[in-house]
Amino acid sequence: MLEKALDITTIILTYNEEIHIRRCLENANSFASKVFVVDCFSTDRTVEIAESLGATVVQHVWPGNQAEQFNWALENLRIDSEWILRLDADEYLTDGLINELREKLPVLPNHISAVVLPLGRAFLGKILRHGIVNDIKMIRLFRSGKVKYELRLMDEHLEVLEGETTTFKNQFIDDNRNSLRYFIDKHNNYSSREAALLLDAEYQLIENESVDDGSNFCVEVQQKRLQKKRYARLPLFWRSFGYFFYRYFVKLGFLDGKEGFLWDFLQGWWYRTLVDAKIFEIKRACGTDREKIRAYLAEKYGIVLSGSKKRSENMED
Repeated sequence: MLEKALDITTIILTYNEEIHIRRCLENANSFASKVFVVDCFSTDRTVEIAESLGATVVQHVWPGNQAEQFNWALENLRIDSEWILRLDADEYLTDGLINELREKLPVLPNHISAVVLPLGRAFLGKILRHGIVNDIKMIRLFRSGKVKYELRLMDEHLEVLEGETTTFKNQFIDDNRNSLRYFIDKHNNYSSREAALLLDAEYQLIENESVDDGSNFCVEVQQKRLQKKRYARLPLFWRSFGYFFYRYFVKLGFLDGKEGFLWDFLQGWWYRTLVDAKIFEIKRACGTDREKIRAYLAEKYGIVLSGSKKRSENMED
Protein backbone atom coordinates (compact mmCIF):
# COMPACT_ATOMS: atom_id res chain seq x y z
CA MET A 1 0.00 0.00 0.00
CA LEU A 2 1.27 3.45 -0.92
CA GLU A 3 2.13 5.76 1.96
CA LYS A 4 0.12 8.97 2.21
CA ALA A 5 1.99 12.03 0.95
CA LEU A 6 3.26 14.46 3.57
CA ASP A 7 2.23 18.12 3.52
CA ILE A 8 5.49 19.06 1.77
CA THR A 9 6.20 20.91 -1.45
CA THR A 10 9.62 20.03 -2.87
CA ILE A 11 11.39 22.66 -4.98
CA ILE A 12 14.25 21.62 -7.27
CA LEU A 13 16.34 24.09 -9.27
CA THR A 14 17.65 22.69 -12.56
CA TYR A 15 19.76 23.36 -15.61
CA ASN A 16 20.68 20.36 -17.80
CA GLU A 17 20.18 17.76 -15.08
CA GLU A 18 18.94 14.79 -17.10
CA ILE A 19 21.61 12.62 -15.49
CA HIS A 20 20.10 13.20 -12.03
CA ILE A 21 16.51 14.38 -12.27
CA ARG A 22 14.77 10.98 -12.52
CA ARG A 23 16.38 9.65 -9.34
CA CYS A 24 15.63 12.89 -7.48
CA LEU A 25 11.99 13.05 -8.56
CA GLU A 26 11.25 9.38 -7.93
CA ASN A 27 12.59 9.93 -4.43
CA ALA A 28 10.62 13.15 -3.86
CA ASN A 29 7.42 11.62 -5.23
CA SER A 30 7.55 8.99 -2.49
CA PHE A 31 6.81 11.50 0.26
CA ALA A 32 5.97 14.99 -1.13
CA SER A 33 2.46 16.16 -2.02
CA LYS A 34 3.77 18.51 -4.74
CA VAL A 35 7.03 18.89 -6.66
CA PHE A 36 8.12 22.00 -8.55
CA VAL A 37 11.08 22.01 -10.93
CA VAL A 38 12.30 25.56 -11.51
CA ASP A 39 14.31 25.26 -14.70
CA CYS A 40 16.38 27.88 -16.50
CA PHE A 41 15.80 26.68 -20.06
CA SER A 42 17.66 23.38 -20.10
CA THR A 43 18.79 22.13 -23.49
CA ASP A 44 18.79 18.45 -22.57
CA ARG A 45 15.90 16.14 -21.51
CA THR A 46 15.52 17.57 -17.99
CA VAL A 47 12.08 19.10 -18.60
CA GLU A 48 10.78 16.09 -20.53
CA ILE A 49 11.77 13.70 -17.74
CA ALA A 50 10.45 15.96 -15.01
CA GLU A 51 7.04 16.36 -16.63
CA SER A 52 6.79 12.63 -17.29
CA LEU A 53 7.20 12.04 -13.56
CA GLY A 54 4.46 14.49 -12.60
CA ALA A 55 6.53 17.52 -11.60
CA THR A 56 5.26 21.02 -12.33
CA VAL A 57 7.98 22.69 -14.41
CA VAL A 58 8.34 26.47 -14.31
CA GLN A 59 10.88 28.29 -16.45
CA HIS A 60 12.75 31.30 -15.05
CA VAL A 61 15.84 33.06 -16.37
CA TRP A 62 18.90 32.43 -14.21
CA PRO A 63 19.46 35.54 -12.03
CA GLY A 64 23.12 34.77 -11.34
CA ASN A 65 23.02 32.54 -8.25
CA GLN A 66 20.95 29.86 -6.56
CA ALA A 67 19.86 32.06 -3.65
CA GLU A 68 18.07 34.57 -5.86
CA GLN A 69 16.57 31.80 -8.00
CA PHE A 70 15.18 30.02 -4.96
CA ASN A 71 13.87 33.22 -3.37
CA TRP A 72 12.10 33.95 -6.66
CA ALA A 73 10.50 30.50 -6.47
CA LEU A 74 9.31 31.13 -2.90
CA GLU A 75 7.72 34.42 -3.94
CA ASN A 76 6.13 33.29 -7.21
CA LEU A 77 5.16 29.62 -7.06
CA ARG A 78 1.66 28.68 -5.90
CA ILE A 79 2.59 26.75 -2.77
CA ASP A 80 -0.28 25.43 -0.66
CA SER A 81 1.58 23.12 1.70
CA GLU A 82 2.68 23.92 5.23
CA TRP A 83 6.25 22.70 4.62
CA ILE A 84 8.76 23.32 1.83
CA LEU A 85 11.78 21.14 1.05
CA ARG A 86 14.66 22.42 -1.03
CA LEU A 87 16.57 19.75 -2.98
CA ASP A 88 19.28 19.85 -5.61
CA ALA A 89 18.78 17.58 -8.60
CA ASP A 90 21.75 15.43 -7.54
CA GLU A 91 20.37 14.88 -4.03
CA TYR A 92 17.91 12.41 -2.50
CA LEU A 93 16.56 11.54 0.93
CA THR A 94 17.53 8.27 2.59
CA ASP A 95 14.77 5.85 3.60
CA GLY A 96 15.66 6.61 7.21
CA LEU A 97 15.05 10.33 6.72
CA ILE A 98 11.76 9.76 4.89
CA ASN A 99 10.55 7.58 7.77
CA GLU A 100 11.72 10.20 10.25
CA LEU A 101 9.75 12.88 8.37
CA ARG A 102 6.62 10.72 8.53
CA GLU A 103 7.06 10.16 12.25
CA LYS A 104 8.09 13.62 13.45
CA LEU A 105 6.87 16.28 11.02
CA PRO A 106 3.11 16.02 11.75
CA VAL A 107 3.69 16.53 15.49
CA LEU A 108 6.28 19.32 15.47
CA PRO A 109 5.19 22.24 17.67
CA ASN A 110 4.23 25.48 15.95
CA HIS A 111 7.27 27.40 17.19
CA ILE A 112 9.53 25.14 15.07
CA SER A 113 9.90 26.91 11.74
CA ALA A 114 12.73 24.93 10.14
CA VAL A 115 14.43 21.54 10.29
CA VAL A 116 18.20 21.06 10.10
CA LEU A 117 19.11 17.97 8.09
CA PRO A 118 22.45 16.10 8.07
CA LEU A 119 24.13 15.99 4.64
CA GLY A 120 25.67 12.74 3.48
CA ARG A 121 28.16 12.58 0.62
CA ALA A 122 28.76 10.12 -2.18
CA PHE A 123 31.82 10.45 -4.41
CA LEU A 124 32.56 8.41 -7.51
CA GLY A 125 29.54 6.27 -6.67
CA LYS A 126 30.51 5.45 -3.08
CA ILE A 127 28.79 6.87 0.01
CA LEU A 128 31.53 8.18 2.27
CA ARG A 129 31.39 7.33 5.97
CA HIS A 130 34.46 9.05 7.41
CA GLY A 131 36.36 12.33 7.28
CA ILE A 132 34.29 15.48 7.71
CA VAL A 133 31.36 14.31 5.58
CA ASN A 134 29.16 13.50 8.57
CA ASP A 135 29.79 16.87 10.23
CA ILE A 136 27.75 18.93 7.76
CA LYS A 137 24.17 19.94 8.61
CA MET A 138 21.93 22.59 7.09
CA ILE A 139 18.38 23.88 6.93
CA ARG A 140 16.57 22.38 3.96
CA LEU A 141 13.03 21.89 5.29
CA PHE A 142 10.94 24.78 6.60
CA ARG A 143 7.47 26.17 7.08
CA SER A 144 6.13 28.33 4.27
CA GLY A 145 6.86 32.03 4.83
CA LYS A 146 9.34 31.47 7.66
CA VAL A 147 12.63 31.20 5.77
CA LYS A 148 14.49 32.74 2.84
CA TYR A 149 17.97 32.55 1.35
CA GLU A 150 20.57 35.13 2.24
CA LEU A 151 22.39 36.73 -0.69
CA ARG A 152 26.06 35.80 -0.75
CA LEU A 153 28.69 35.12 -3.37
CA MET A 154 28.76 31.44 -2.34
CA ASP A 155 28.02 29.20 0.66
CA GLU A 156 24.64 30.90 0.97
CA HIS A 157 22.29 29.46 3.57
CA LEU A 158 18.63 29.65 4.46
CA GLU A 159 17.99 32.10 7.26
CA VAL A 160 15.08 31.79 9.66
CA LEU A 161 12.85 34.87 9.72
CA GLU A 162 10.70 33.71 12.62
CA GLY A 163 10.67 30.79 15.04
CA GLU A 164 13.18 28.12 16.02
CA THR A 165 14.90 25.14 14.44
CA THR A 166 15.16 21.47 15.30
CA THR A 167 17.58 18.84 13.99
CA PHE A 168 16.67 15.45 12.55
CA LYS A 169 18.96 12.42 12.75
CA ASN A 170 18.90 10.84 9.29
CA GLN A 171 20.68 12.11 6.17
CA PHE A 172 19.93 13.32 2.71
CA ILE A 173 22.64 12.40 0.20
CA ASP A 174 24.55 14.53 -2.30
CA ASP A 175 25.49 12.06 -5.05
CA ASN A 176 26.65 13.79 -8.24
CA ARG A 177 27.09 11.39 -11.17
CA ASN A 178 28.99 13.75 -13.47
CA SER A 179 32.62 13.18 -14.44
CA LEU A 180 35.73 14.36 -12.66
CA ARG A 181 36.11 16.95 -15.40
CA TYR A 182 32.78 18.45 -14.29
CA PHE A 183 33.94 18.36 -10.66
CA ILE A 184 37.21 20.13 -11.48
CA ASP A 185 35.56 22.79 -13.65
CA LYS A 186 32.92 23.42 -10.98
CA HIS A 187 35.47 23.78 -8.20
CA ASN A 188 37.66 26.02 -10.33
CA ASN A 189 34.62 28.31 -10.57
CA TYR A 190 33.99 28.01 -6.83
CA SER A 191 37.61 28.77 -6.00
CA SER A 192 37.43 32.22 -7.61
CA ARG A 193 34.45 33.16 -5.49
CA GLU A 194 35.99 31.65 -2.37
CA ALA A 195 39.11 33.74 -2.98
CA ALA A 196 36.93 36.86 -3.34
CA LEU A 197 35.19 36.10 -0.03
CA LEU A 198 38.49 35.63 1.81
CA LEU A 199 39.86 38.85 0.31
CA ASP A 200 36.67 40.62 1.33
CA ALA A 201 37.12 39.35 4.89
CA GLU A 202 40.66 40.73 4.91
CA TYR A 203 40.16 44.07 3.13
CA GLN A 204 36.39 44.78 3.46
CA LEU A 205 35.86 45.03 -0.28
CA ILE A 206 32.07 45.25 0.06
CA GLU A 207 31.07 48.79 0.99
CA ASN A 208 28.10 49.44 3.28
CA GLU A 209 27.74 45.77 4.07
CA SER A 210 25.67 45.01 7.12
CA VAL A 211 27.30 42.98 9.86
CA ASP A 212 25.91 39.46 10.14
CA ASP A 213 25.75 38.31 13.74
CA GLY A 214 24.58 34.86 12.66
CA SER A 215 21.48 34.97 14.86
CA ASN A 216 19.13 34.01 12.01
CA PHE A 217 21.03 30.86 11.08
CA CYS A 218 21.19 27.42 12.62
CA VAL A 219 23.99 26.68 15.06
CA GLU A 220 25.81 24.53 12.49
CA VAL A 221 26.08 27.45 10.04
CA GLN A 222 27.25 29.82 12.77
CA GLN A 223 29.97 27.36 13.81
CA LYS A 224 31.05 26.81 10.21
CA ARG A 225 31.47 30.53 9.61
CA LEU A 226 33.48 30.99 12.80
CA GLN A 227 35.76 28.18 11.62
CA LYS A 228 36.17 29.90 8.25
CA LYS A 229 37.13 33.16 9.94
CA ARG A 230 39.82 31.33 11.89
CA TYR A 231 40.95 29.54 8.73
CA ALA A 232 41.24 32.88 6.88
CA ARG A 233 43.85 34.08 9.39
CA LEU A 234 46.15 31.11 8.78
CA PRO A 235 49.14 31.30 6.35
CA LEU A 236 48.48 30.70 2.66
CA PHE A 237 49.15 27.15 1.38
CA TRP A 238 50.02 25.76 4.81
CA ARG A 239 46.37 25.99 5.76
CA SER A 240 45.23 23.91 2.79
CA PHE A 241 47.70 21.15 3.67
CA GLY A 242 46.58 21.29 7.32
CA TYR A 243 42.95 21.02 6.27
CA PHE A 244 43.69 17.91 4.20
CA PHE A 245 45.69 16.37 7.05
CA TYR A 246 42.82 16.98 9.48
CA ARG A 247 40.21 15.48 7.14
CA TYR A 248 42.21 12.51 5.92
CA PHE A 249 44.13 11.46 9.03
CA VAL A 250 42.57 13.01 12.14
CA LYS A 251 38.97 12.47 10.95
CA LEU A 252 39.86 9.06 9.44
CA GLY A 253 39.02 9.87 5.83
CA PHE A 254 41.52 7.20 4.75
CA LEU A 255 39.05 4.54 5.89
CA ASP A 256 36.91 5.32 2.81
CA GLY A 257 39.55 3.89 0.46
CA LYS A 258 40.49 5.37 -2.90
CA GLU A 259 37.27 7.38 -3.10
CA GLY A 260 37.94 8.86 0.33
CA PHE A 261 41.46 9.83 -0.64
CA LEU A 262 40.34 11.48 -3.87
CA TRP A 263 37.55 13.36 -2.12
CA ASP A 264 39.79 14.71 0.64
CA PHE A 265 42.65 15.47 -1.76
CA LEU A 266 40.60 17.14 -4.49
CA GLN A 267 37.99 18.91 -2.38
CA GLY A 268 40.19 19.48 0.66
CA TRP A 269 43.78 20.09 -0.49
CA TRP A 270 43.71 20.77 -4.25
CA TYR A 271 40.68 23.06 -4.11
CA ARG A 272 41.90 25.00 -1.07
CA THR A 273 45.36 25.36 -2.61
CA LEU A 274 43.77 26.71 -5.78
CA VAL A 275 41.91 29.29 -3.68
CA ASP A 276 45.18 30.32 -2.04
CA ALA A 277 46.96 30.46 -5.40
CA LYS A 278 44.35 32.90 -6.71
CA ILE A 279 44.66 35.04 -3.57
CA PHE A 280 48.44 35.01 -4.00
CA GLU A 281 48.08 36.04 -7.66
CA ILE A 282 45.68 38.87 -6.83
CA LYS A 283 47.78 40.23 -3.98
CA ARG A 284 50.90 40.15 -6.13
CA ALA A 285 49.13 42.10 -8.87
CA CYS A 286 47.21 44.53 -6.64
CA GLY A 287 48.98 44.71 -3.31
CA THR A 288 46.53 45.87 -0.65
CA ASP A 289 44.75 48.41 -2.86
CA ARG A 290 41.04 47.66 -2.48
CA GLU A 291 40.01 49.34 -5.73
CA LYS A 292 42.63 47.42 -7.69
CA ILE A 293 41.49 44.14 -6.12
CA ARG A 294 37.86 44.86 -7.00
CA ALA A 295 38.83 45.74 -10.58
CA TYR A 296 41.03 42.64 -10.91
CA LEU A 297 38.25 40.34 -9.68
CA ALA A 298 35.83 41.89 -12.16
CA GLU A 299 38.20 41.80 -15.14
CA LYS A 300 39.92 38.46 -14.62
CA TYR A 301 37.24 36.41 -12.86
CA GLY A 302 33.92 38.06 -13.71
CA ILE A 303 33.16 38.70 -10.04
CA VAL A 304 31.62 42.07 -9.29
CA LEU A 305 31.65 43.23 -5.67
CA SER A 306 29.53 46.32 -5.13
CA GLY A 307 27.09 47.74 -2.61
CA SER A 308 25.77 45.39 0.03
CA LYS A 309 25.30 42.39 -2.29
CA LYS A 310 27.90 39.98 -3.56
CA ARG A 311 27.31 38.87 -7.10
CA SER A 312 29.03 36.66 -9.61
CA GLU A 313 28.54 36.97 -13.33
CA ASN A 314 29.25 33.27 -13.75
CA MET A 315 26.22 31.26 -14.88
CA GLU A 316 26.83 28.08 -12.97
CA ASP A 317 26.45 27.95 -9.23
